[in-house]
Amino acid sequence: MSRERVVVVGLGGMGSAAAHHLAARGADVVGLERFEPAHARGSSHGGSRIIRQAYFEDPAYVPLLVRAYELWERLGADSSREVHRITGGIFAGPETSTTVAGSLRAAQEYGLRHDVLTADEIASRFPGFAPAADQIGVHEHLAGFARPEETVRAHIDLAQRAGADLRFGVEVLDWADTGDAVRVTTDQGLVYGDRLVVCPGAWAPEMLADLQTGIRIERQVMYWFDLAAGAPPMADSPIYIHETDAGEQIYGFPAIDGPEGGVKTAFFRKGVDCSPDTIDRAVHPEEAQAMLDRVRALIPGVGSSDDASRSMLHAATCMYSTTPDHDFVIANHPRHPRVAVACGFSGHGFKFVPVVGEILADLVLEGSTRHPIGIFDPTRPALAGQAAGVGIG
Repeated sequence: MSRERVVVVGLGGMGSAAAHHLAARGADVVGLERFEPAHARGSSHGGSRIIRQAYFEDPAYVPLLVRAYELWERLGADSSREVHRITGGIFAGPETSTTVAGSLRAAQEYGLRHDVLTADEIASRFPGFAPAADQIGVHEHLAGFARPEETVRAHIDLAQRAGADLRFGVEVLDWADTGDAVRVTTDQGLVYGDRLVVCPGAWAPEMLADLQTGIRIERQVMYWFDLAAGAPPMADSPIYIHETDAGEQIYGFPAIDGPEGGVKTAFFRKGVDCSPDTIDRAVHPEEAQAMLDRVRALIPGVGSSDDASRSMLHAATCMYSTTPDHDFVIANHPRHPRVAVACGFSGHGFKFVPVVGEILADLVLEGSTRHPIGIFDPTRPALAGQAAGVGIG
């Protein structure tokens, strides 16, 4: 097995997975993370993330998702943690909406288990859901959710078990490919290695500025609401994505920790530009009210009060790192052959965490991967030559 020393910068979702896969293959791994394990300052937190295979964004993602599902199962078994759960999923809206038409296209193209349901059938099969009469839904049988903090902890545990040296509370200031090695400058000194993996999350515009991918950092808010008296408890409900005639999408989850824990929901890509240093971590009353009013268009029993400030149990902010075309960046660095990068996951990347870790290990140790990652090339026309997009808050 290779004993190359690989430095992994960033130990959130993608970086922790890379550290695990690299260490499991025998690499000498040094991982660097500025915060504590499974922290809440980036994009890999919030208790739940949707997993699904009927991918409305692009059917080209489906083969990666099939492999990701295999690795989710393995990760849970190897770590003895609940890192994911299958609940089924409802993707509802107008018949021609991206959410419905795109999900149906992917399900049909890859033979994924699904049903097409009318609004009445959705309401009958899944108590609590009440879409408009002219809307339909794709029910994907194998959709569900991942637990981001548990996933990060699982990958960290397995990486360390395989011998990885993971260092927390270490801020990376700079990195360089010196030709015959890589050098990482931190606030605690220099770290050298044979190869480098950069998984910077919302710090991509600074850490990978030379790629000029045009990544924007967006503030997003996740909300947990209680349920009205007499409403279905929603503990066994499916995850959902719901789109309006105007194309506005929301997504949400069952009461994964019981009804007392509330139900989580959020707008998809309805954020404002920010940076990790300027993000507004406060959640404002008008934001919560807009969210409550919107989710009730699909699930009327959300909220014990019409006043969101009384119905909201808690809320949390996170950041999307969004590319101009909303596709990821996963590749060997085009100008630094010792460096592999993974960033720009655009609010829909967490479900891919295990397979991204596998891909990065392939790129570092083998120089290529069998997985179809051509659409994630950082030199693709949609990205090439764009300035890095650091928000101003």
